[in-house]
Amino acid sequence: MDYLTLKSLHIIFIISWFAGLFYLPRIFVNLAMVPKDSAAEKERLLRMAEKLFRFMSPLGMVAIVFGLWIWLDFGLLGWWLYFKAAMTIMLLLYNLYCGVIIRQFREDRNPRGHVWFRWFNELPTFIMVAAVFLAVLRPF
Repeated sequence: MDYLTLKSLHIIFIISWFAGLFYLPRIFVNLAMVPKDSAAEKERLLRMAEKLFRFMSPLGMVAIVFGLWIWLDFGLLGWWLYFKAAMTIMLLLYNLYCGVIIRQFREDRNPRGHVWFRWFNELPTFIMVAAVFLAVLRPF
């Protein structure tokens, strides 16, 4: 597969993964605001969160595979790439932690309020901005 095709597929899967990374914490905000007596609303939001998590996680894995393929097959080098790889690991850990949060909500063990989840929702945005600048500018 040629470089531009791989790069295009990598970008498509990154965008798809980020759609889930941006939306899933918004569901957490809503879950944290559900009144205790509203079991149906909680169950609906939990099902949405679980389905989104199961959908977005493989997209992230495919994006990472394409990124590694580009890195290894086309020999891209530079310190910027190591920082970008570190950001990818942070996003992977963020994704996995979202699965932990879903389990906490499912087991009624969520210790956080909706404001915390609003801030939690911003983390992938900062990582995305930094990764894009690193990939485009390649500053070092």
